[in-house]
Amino acid sequence: MKLLTALACATALTFAALPAVAQAPSTLRIGLQEDPDVLDPHKARTFVGRIVFKGLCDKLLDITPDLKLVPRLATEWSFSPDGLTLTMKLRTDAKFHDGDAFNAEAAKANIERARTLPDSLRKSELASVDSVETPDASTLVLKLKRPDATLLAQLTDRAGMMLAPKSLAGDIGSKPVCSGPYKFVERVQNDRIVLERFKEHWEAQNYHFDRVIYRAIPDTTVRLANLRSGELDMLERLAPTDVKSAQGDKALKVTSIANLGYQGITINTGHGDAAKQPMGQDKRVRQALSLSIDRKVLSQVVFEGLYEPIVQPFNPGNPYVSADFPVPARDVAKAKALLKEAGHSKVSVELFVTNNPVDAQLGQVIQAMAAEAGIDIQIRSTEFASQLRDQQQGKFQMSRIGWSGRIDPDGNLHQFVTTRGNQNDGRYSNAEVDKLLDEARTIYDVAERKKRYDAAQKYLQDELPIVYLYNQTVFFALRSNLSGFVTNPDGMIRLAGIKRS
Repeated sequence: MKLLTALACATALTFAALPAVAQAPSTLRIGLQEDPDVLDPHKARTFVGRIVFKGLCDKLLDITPDLKLVPRLATEWSFSPDGLTLTMKLRTDAKFHDGDAFNAEAAKANIERARTLPDSLRKSELASVDSVETPDASTLVLKLKRPDATLLAQLTDRAGMMLAPKSLAGDIGSKPVCSGPYKFVERVQNDRIVLERFKEHWEAQNYHFDRVIYRAIPDTTVRLANLRSGELDMLERLAPTDVKSAQGDKALKVTSIANLGYQGITINTGHGDAAKQPMGQDKRVRQALSLSIDRKVLSQVVFEGLYEPIVQPFNPGNPYVSADFPVPARDVAKAKALLKEAGHSKVSVELFVTNNPVDAQLGQVIQAMAAEAGIDIQIRSTEFASQLRDQQQGKFQMSRIGWSGRIDPDGNLHQFVTTRGNQNDGRYSNAEVDKLLDEARTIYDVAERKKRYDAAQKYLQDELPIVYLYNQTVFFALRSNLSGFVTNPDGMIRLAGIKRS
């Protein structure tokens, strides 16, 4: 307890040391669970990075709380009858933070960069795009290699974000020049990101703070303490263990929404030497791990029973959830039998977790459950950026990580489990899974698409490159004097309309 108090005090002192302008009434201060990765939408992959991008970088489309597509920089759109041409009409009153006008040529430059940059994480999201045309300044035409039912959903996130063309040749991550309602001021790694209102934004009247400061505070207790003291105005991902306490605080209000994605364990099955161990090489060992985990107990112990157990990459209620794959009961005897069948009485494996209290407890509970089945888990803890870096380089055996989800089911699967998927860190590869998920992208009918996802899941449920654990309910906590915040299933903080009374 003394340690937590000391940490809270230390954080408060950090805030006190900021310039006076940071404490002005026109500044909105948001607490993040991690420090974002690179501030380049074509290279970024973190959840908190997406939150920052919501203020920094406008995009072609967005989604509503009921998952409908709505215009942003694109005002209207349509597909040709054969599904091979997407035509978008663009805003004519939008500007980049460097003062240049947004137009079709700028949009083309961004789409081309996102789909061709060697280290772009958007390449698989835009794989259907064959060429980009600009008949006039307000018309963008995407010519496709094949029909793509996922494309509009991809353009609601980082694949559809627009950077100033003049900035594309520079180091975007260190000083992004975008087109959003706020422009970049500074970043202090593992501390803060500061944005300033862009007065020339086409929707500037809907943004009521002169500055937004995002603070990276991994410790959930410290983050909440700073909210209660008034050093923060709001925070994302309030810990489930703190929900009741925050709800009982008259100075705060709490909102929540079920997330579109999943949380689980990604297993290295084919990425370098780290994959060359029983967990990576034998599906029976991975099956044993999954059976050793009681997902309902996991939710109760770590998350106050507020998170829904799952074994699929889709959130409960999603039309693509298959009844063929219910959450199994824990079966330690069967897990031991599978290990024995694989030639092991005991296996050892390392689990990567983020260095926040919630993930630490989660790792410990999984560790204890797995031990009863003969799986000895060593926990490796580090800050989130390092975890992601090592994952991408194949320097992991198992990683406790999740995904915030997309409105289209493809976004929760394709890039993580197809052979060339940009975020397939474990290098899982199955030609049939590739074929089924590629086919699903070309089908618009829900029932027909679901057949492909169900068929792909039969392989994934058997081979378990990812052990799905639970669907996360995202809790936001904010000072009671804030109004206008709208929760959204993607878990993002949209700054439009937020005011302080």
